[in-house]
Amino acid sequence: MIETRLLRQFIVVAEELHIHRAAERLHMAQPPLSQAIARLEQKLGCTLLVRHSRGVCLTGAGQAFVETARATLSLLDQGAEHAREVADGVSGHLRIGSLALAGYPPLLEALRRFRAQWPKVRLSLQQQPSAQLAEGVLGGELDVAFMRQLPGLSERLHSRLILDEPLLLAVPAGHRLAHGGPVHLGEAADEDFVFTPPALGSGFHQQMLSLCERAGFTPRISQQAAQMQTLVSLVGCGFGVALVPQAAARANRQDGVHFCALHDTPPLGLYMVCPGVQSTPQARHFMDLFAPATGQSPVPGATARHAALLPG
Repeated sequence: MIETRLLRQFIVVAEELHIHRAAERLHMAQPPLSQAIARLEQKLGCTLLVRHSRGVCLTGAGQAFVETARATLSLLDQGAEHAREVADGVSGHLRIGSLALAGYPPLLEALRRFRAQWPKVRLSLQQQPSAQLAEGVLGGELDVAFMRQLPGLSERLHSRLILDEPLLLAVPAGHRLAHGGPVHLGEAADEDFVFTPPALGSGFHQQMLSLCERAGFTPRISQQAAQMQTLVSLVGCGFGVALVPQAAARANRQDGVHFCALHDTPPLGLYMVCPGVQSTPQARHFMDLFAPATGQSPVPGATARHAALLPG
């Protein structure tokens, strides 16, 4: 392996074409510089310089190698600068996972601001259910995710509550409950329900069941749909009613569906999570766009209720 110090010394000699002047420029004695060039020629197995009374001149091999040496050092300098930028979070890659982004304008605004502030960072976005997002963060496939809290998984992650969003009851247009005012969930006890399947995210599925049971009934599930868009469409087709987060309702408005506000139904939390190890600097820059309510850093299993979103 050829040392970069030898490359830099040879480039100076090639520019000065004089060993003594090159040694002065390098702030070293002439004999060690001559010995260094000799070692370089030995490593390459060819003569780079021809000595004469007024200095040195490059051989054909020397002329070819000086360009290689310059290109090598330039590439190395670029690589070192890129490594520093990645270490500082100025460049690199940020992998973000989320529930449906279209329903969360604040998250879209955070992405816009991040791209404006850190244009060299490459963003990868994945939209998945919360259970898959948690596994992606735990498996090192995602740097940060926006998801629901999940028993058994969320405790292994650093989490911070970003916002609370209300649940709405989606009913067909013209339904008896579509009168515009808030309704009690118990008023839908005799309705058929459209649910997301448990396999897609047992936490959300079980939470919706618990809310219905808290309202005094066990929901009669007539259909299941993996996508919120499909779930809302099935409501519009008369298959039943559905509990839908406000963000999903915002992103999937349809003419044949009315979204009712609910009385006394607790909101759903949206959490920003990262691994239980040191976050990447790119992820820290992104998470800094969301100010914690207490000013404290997130800790495993902890939340900051009513976090201020995107200050300024």
